[in-house]
Amino acid sequence: MNLKFCCSGFTCCTSGSHLAKEGLDARVPQEEIAPLYDRVSGIYDIWGRLAESHARRRAIDLAAIRDGETVLEVAVGTGLAFLEIVKRNPHGRNMGIDLSQGMLSRARKRLAQVRGGNYEFSTGSAFHLQAENDSVDLLVNNYMFDLIPYEDMDKILAEFRRVLKKEGRLVLVNMTRGERFGSRLYETLYRLSPRAMGGCRGVCLSDKLREHGFFVVVREYHQQMLFPSEVILARP
Repeated sequence: MNLKFCCSGFTCCTSGSHLAKEGLDARVPQEEIAPLYDRVSGIYDIWGRLAESHARRRAIDLAAIRDGETVLEVAVGTGLAFLEIVKRNPHGRNMGIDLSQGMLSRARKRLAQVRGGNYEFSTGSAFHLQAENDSVDLLVNNYMFDLIPYEDMDKILAEFRRVLKKEGRLVLVNMTRGERFGSRLYETLYRLSPRAMGGCRGVCLSDKLREHGFFVVVREYHQQMLFPSEVILARP
């Protein structure tokens, strides 16, 4: 299968295996992620709007949500993307999961503004999705793989592929390796203090997705407030 993707005019990252050697691996233990995001949940939206909003909006556009679908957002956070998902899918099933109770609490408050919205929240892990095989039309995942050790990414992608329908879509947004002026600032900050960066470091998932049988339709690089993000649309 040929890999086709768009990188907005910039050279794409190397494969996941090379990144494990050349890039940065996760340095915040997984058991510390939920408490970390519980603590920052009250101020996360400020960062989300300043540095991540352009990439999130592009992800929603690429998702091409059709009303009546089954949509799962893994790592729903404070609901910044989930709110738009629910608005676009009023007659479908919308599920949001997260490890952090603090983030889920914020998401519930945000979604309370939607009258008659069809959605459900639950505490959940990307490693063990509580969804049946071939049951999800669209799986959305924002800024999570940049927290995951390289050696654990395969387990999650296998779960994503398991729950997605054969004609389903996977939309990912990650902090990625900087490709433009100033974007490597965040890599330096991560080296100095991973927790100050919320545990996030730059990753590139196109090749890793291909290893799991996904076809990468689009991969775009976005930069906002010098913060580098990749937006990916892939199909099983």
